[in-house]
Amino acid sequence: MPKFDRRLRVACLASLLSLPLLCRAADVPSLQVLHWWTSAGERQAARMLAARLADEGVAWQDAAIPGGAGLGAGKVLRSRVLAGDAPDATQIIGVSIGEWAELGLLLELDAVASAGNWNKALFPTVRELVRHRGHVVAAPLGIHRINTLFYHRKLFARLNLAPPTTWAEFEQAARRLRAAGIAPLVQSSEPWQVATLFENLLLATGGPDFYRELFVRQSPQAASDPRLAQALQRLRAMKGWMLNAADEQPWTEAVRRFGRGEAAMFVMGDWAKAELREMGYAIDTDFACVPLPGTDNYHLYSVDTLAMFVNDYARQEAQEKLAKAVMSPLAQQQYSAAKGSVPVRRDASQAGMDSCARSSWRGFARGAAAQAPSLVHRMAADEESRDAIIAEVHRFYVDDGMAPAETQRRLAGLLRTLNFRSHKQGSHHGTQDPDRR
Repeated sequence: MPKFDRRLRVACLASLLSLPLLCRAADVPSLQVLHWWTSAGERQAARMLAARLADEGVAWQDAAIPGGAGLGAGKVLRSRVLAGDAPDATQIIGVSIGEWAELGLLLELDAVASAGNWNKALFPTVRELVRHRGHVVAAPLGIHRINTLFYHRKLFARLNLAPPTTWAEFEQAARRLRAAGIAPLVQSSEPWQVATLFENLLLATGGPDFYRELFVRQSPQAASDPRLAQALQRLRAMKGWMLNAADEQPWTEAVRRFGRGEAAMFVMGDWAKAELREMGYAIDTDFACVPLPGTDNYHLYSVDTLAMFVNDYARQEAQEKLAKAVMSPLAQQQYSAAKGSVPVRRDASQAGMDSCARSSWRGFARGAAAQAPSLVHRMAADEESRDAIIAEVHRFYVDDGMAPAETQRRLAGLLRTLNFRSHKQGSHHGTQDPDRR
């Protein structure tokens, strides 16, 4: 393979400063990468990955699809695959990895994983996430903590408030902020953002075991549990503390309003930290973060991953170089610093991590008993289940007249339907997951 000319590398990286420009050269292998990293912090993380891929002599062709939570990117990916135009690499996360691998469309990365000793380097949960039928089929990038409460340090200091660690402390802080003319909370009414807030509250009220029972095993019996009712009641209470609770705004706009001090608190995954930094705000000076009250010992997680489509195997060598590059200790450190996540490597150094990242990394390192896979961010269930549950939670959020018991009844019926379909498909294909019974 021709050596990657330094001048060409510089030119390619310069073009990446204004993604999604493409970097092409006749004598340089390239990979088209489909993803939904389109915010300022996310673009910085993509540039870093492109730079590490360039170190391997491969150019990154950017195919970024806007849309929070990857909704648009998922649709584009499916349509491209159906049209026979699959990208060389794509951001696929959670349960979707296994679904694409089951179709035989993902490149197996066993040789790269073996050479890089991924089996030892990765946290066990991440290691299993990127495996399918005994083969490694994706390269993990970083771990996000979803149960993150951001608070505005200057607003809290003005009222001599400490960050809340319990629900009672949260309510007390919200009342004091409201009395001082400060909106306690900024959130968006977009369905995925409402559901993100709700899954946080469910983890706080029920812990990881109950959370998995409802969202992973999808037990209809769990829907009648009083802990679900309590989580719904708290969601409605938090709506009452929000700045313009009916606003359906992008998460980046909610971050911006929080940074400007329009509200004192914000619940979002730790990728918001990177966005705040890009806006010029400093962690532990302008803002700080703690686990959502009630979840201090838990980690509600999402894991960024890249998978490679097989296509005609013509780009396999370049694809393997991408997998190798993103798992390097340097790329792991740089990507997480830019994205707001933490490395997937158990041997990562905590020395360069900020306070939020150290808390996240240590929380995830506690192991499976403390971990809960995010429903909203595709870790817990397939797309059909995810979308249907989000719709029911959002229905409750927008309809103040709906009782928690009614939503519980609707969720129980939904889960029975999903279980019935899963059972039929499992019986037909012989691949039923026992945890989904």
